[in-house]
Amino acid sequence: MQGKTLFISGGTRGIGKAIVYAFASKGCNVAFTYASNADTASEIIADVEAKHNVKCRAYKLDIMEPLTYKDVYKEFDEDFDRLDYFISNAIISGRAIVGGFAPFMRLKPKGLTNIYTATVSAFVVGAQEAAKRMEAVGGGSIISMSSTGNLVYTPNYSGHGTNKAAVETMVRYAAAELGEKGIRVNAVSGGPIDTDALKAFPNYEEVKSEVVRRSPLSRMGEATDLTGACLFLCSSESSWLTGQTIVIDGGTTFQ
Repeated sequence: MQGKTLFISGGTRGIGKAIVYAFASKGCNVAFTYASNADTASEIIADVEAKHNVKCRAYKLDIMEPLTYKDVYKEFDEDFDRLDYFISNAIISGRAIVGGFAPFMRLKPKGLTNIYTATVSAFVVGAQEAAKRMEAVGGGSIISMSSTGNLVYTPNYSGHGTNKAAVETMVRYAAAELGEKGIRVNAVSGGPIDTDALKAFPNYEEVKSEVVRRSPLSRMGEATDLTGACLFLCSSESSWLTGQTIVIDGGTTFQ
């Protein structure tokens, strides 16, 4: 990955931050987006460049406005001369998901639409822009982060779960159409990962204890548990793998 470039949405914490550091450790230049905390982004840039001697940049992005990806990529083009890997990772939380994170009988169209926008529409626009740049260098790898909430019932998660199923379907369609350009498209589906996003769930402790109980490994997943699959999907070792979803769940979906 020396001299190549990754662009990942949502790189200031949790899974996204772990992926930034994992790719940088392999000599890959890294660009990432952030929602609002420019200071945190600047700290990560300085730390990554000092530790790994790669180029690192960050751009502000509102994934509730997916078309602004086009402006972000223009900034990216000023800093980098190639794009090899794109990972759609950013998610929404807080007021934006009211009516989307709820029991079935309390779901509201606006909340569900917001989750779709941030999960599926944002992936589409981000991947479209990435594919244009990957084609110029002979191909690349695109990944959408997903979750096993579309496979296993999780209280209040139907809005997210159905949209994760939707983005995995979109991944397969993208893979079918971008393959001729040398671009592979896959998804990485994680079981519940112990991140700030999960801790924001009102039933966090209940979810955590259930995951530990269900997993044969008797622990929660950590953000770094997903980085290996992302590295694999962007490497030559996975050169004939496309249109797939790799599930990393500590064995929690088959019990």
